[in-house]
Amino acid sequence: MNDALINTLNSIVANATPLVIAGIGETITERAGVVNLSVNGTLLLSAMTGFAAAVAANSAAAGILAAALTGAAVALVLALTSIRLRQDQIAVGFVLTLLCADLARFLGKPVVNIPGPRLQTWNIPLLSDIPVAGPVLFSHNLFVYFSFALVIVTWVVLFRTRPGLTLRAIGERPEAAYARGARVNRLRYFYTVLGGALIGVAGASYSLAIKAGWSANPSMDGDGWIALAIVIFAGWHPARVVLGAYLLAALRAVASELQRSPDFKFPVVLLNTLPWLLMLATLILVSGGWIDRAIKVLPRRVQGAARALLRSNPPAALGTRFEGQ
Repeated sequence: MNDALINTLNSIVANATPLVIAGIGETITERAGVVNLSVNGTLLLSAMTGFAAAVAANSAAAGILAAALTGAAVALVLALTSIRLRQDQIAVGFVLTLLCADLARFLGKPVVNIPGPRLQTWNIPLLSDIPVAGPVLFSHNLFVYFSFALVIVTWVVLFRTRPGLTLRAIGERPEAAYARGARVNRLRYFYTVLGGALIGVAGASYSLAIKAGWSANPSMDGDGWIALAIVIFAGWHPARVVLGAYLLAALRAVASELQRSPDFKFPVVLLNTLPWLLMLATLILVSGGWIDRAIKVLPRRVQGAARALLRSNPPAALGTRFEGQ
């Protein structure tokens, strides 16, 4: 395998990382029954805050912590207004994403286009020497390795532990979970804030790793909406979040390579719309029931496995209020 292809695959893994982290954060929140539409604004605000804190403290670690706290704070506002004040989650989330985006641009003016700390690539000993897989998977910054661990831990907790069973229960049947002793609203607070903190870390991965710094027109603007679509595409399953994020990153890599080709005459503006078209197609496929229809044409003996793999139904209590603790 030539070096150019290896470099492209390495770039796909790196560029998919923020979407993986943000997607897992939103998956955790929605599994608990709360819709957080502030993802895009949170990414922008946490990216700016993370970079500004890293510059002020001359420490990337300080920037990551500041970004995580920013994401958690925005999520806490959503949780308070939707759980305690009984406001509509969709409306509050949409307002928050607009507010956070404007705050990021306004408050970030002092740090526009200035140099600052960034996380460096760390080659994992022995693993990075493996042919092909080594440079593709084990020659990255800590955000990438964190995303690997996050997906594994989230899957194990969700499907192999009692707290994970409770988390899924409060998003599916909160009344039944409450009858078994779960503090539904308290847990929703916790998982909403946890998901927001992860979205904040995803924001920091943009400004401290992928494209270090902060600009007046941040490159990650719009990725929050794509992360939300990936969660739906993934059927609220962490492993499929990875698949969706990597597919999108691969599509962007292909589009970037095509733009560099002198023989490619397709309009660049239309080429850049491909991720959004993918997002729209995903929403249509899921909401229109096309996946369920496609499963029915498969042999009966594989329909069960295919339905489990391609599950696209949201948690039954997603976006609903629970009148209790």
